Amino acid sequence: MRDAINDPSISPAERLAALQDYLQGSPAFPPFVTESNNHVHTIYSFSPYTPAAAALRAREAGLMVVGSVDHDSAAGAGEMAEAARLLGMGAVTGFECRVYVHTADEVASGAAPLHDRKLNNPDTEGIAYMTVQGIPAHKRDLVAAYLLPIREARLRRTGEMVERANVILTGLGAEPIDLERDIVERSQFAFGGTVTERHLLAAMAEKLIGRFGRGQGLVDGLAELGLNLSEKVRAQLADVENPHLVFDLLGVMKAEFLGEIYVVPSRTEDGGECPSMAEVIDFAKGIGAIPCYAYLGDVTASPTGDKKAEKFEDDFLEELFGELRRLGMPAITYMPPRNTAEQMARIAALAAEYGLLEVSGVDINTPRQVFNCEELQRPELSHLNVATWAMVAHEQLADVDPSLGLFAVDGPLISLPLVDRVARYGALGQALVDGELTLDQAVVALKEDT
Repeated sequence: MRDAINDPSISPAERLAALQDYLQGSPAFPPFVTESNNHVHTIYSFSPYTPAAAALRAREAGLMVVGSVDHDSAAGAGEMAEAARLLGMGAVTGFECRVYVHTADEVASGAAPLHDRKLNNPDTEGIAYMTVQGIPAHKRDLVAAYLLPIREARLRRTGEMVERANVILTGLGAEPIDLERDIVERSQFAFGGTVTERHLLAAMAEKLIGRFGRGQGLVDGLAELGLNLSEKVRAQLADVENPHLVFDLLGVMKAEFLGEIYVVPSRTEDGGECPSMAEVIDFAKGIGAIPCYAYLGDVTASPTGDKKAEKFEDDFLEELFGELRRLGMPAITYMPPRNTAEQMARIAALAAEYGLLEVSGVDINTPRQVFNCEELQRPELSHLNVATWAMVAHEQLADVDPSLGLFAVDGPLISLPLVDRVARYGALGQALVDGELTLDQAVVALKEDT
């Protein structure tokens, strides 16, 4: 039963039924803590977890809210939301995507101050990650249609990278990757999911393991690629019993080797996969969702082990916030375990100055990661918990009526300062999940709070 919850080969309905059966046994869960995670990846991009299994793992960690943001896909949103409901948790669903910060016309005209800056994307200047969160359920089909050509373009680019990877693999005497068999068939692409660079690196890792074997032979073989291995990673890769070997090797290759095979994604108007930031913001607002810039900040140590120490946005943060305001970005999301107290305090101050909602989350895509975010128990970050509950309410209320969304221009509380509006929505989100209010009652309460 437990295995079925995390079985990618069966349908979402079957996984949810398995979760219901599992809960009939009254499993012991820890008390809820004042933590959430709004940045969980599932099998619909790259992750060891189905949406139902991710929600269960989050509940076992004591989280109050779980949120999914698969790359270029919201195909797991329905399963995630229903699994969270069964577990007595809140849910915030959405997707993550890469965008060009400026349009081609802005670059050509010289009105693109950030086009040659490295933002939150280690691979390419001028391209940024952003999320679209709190998607109303009745807009999921529109999201799928919007993301389909992006997913298809990303698959084509992956095919180009497979060709580059195979040159290296065959040079090492390893079996080459078959795009369809080794990547597409192992993904959820046929069911609305996305093929990512991690799928490619996982396939490459498996070919290297097949070539060099497990244990010290693998470590020695990787020396031929010139990978920079820490003592901790060397020990992990040399462990013949390591159950997470593919994920561990994938993380190292992403940090140290991806650049050798990486193909820069092109713009959607050129048949590529990256729209402009303005386009995604407009799309998100048009469906009643919340677009967020994903702040990374200068990295000293990566909690997921897949990013090198490197400088990102911190040297031009005020300029970045100015551009986000010009583009109409209403929110910024970041990962408390990844950032220092000083970085987060600076983000909080700028978010308040520029009127942006602060959203938190921890990038979950490997089996070694924990779902907890203990930083959210710190008093100075309590506003992030309130914001999470506000997004829980937003997603449900905007599904009833777009004008009830947190940022709806004709919303009943739109005249209130953002901090007050978030507090009101946050209280409604908790009341909805705790069962203190029905959705109809929450609608009435929101309108009466005008």
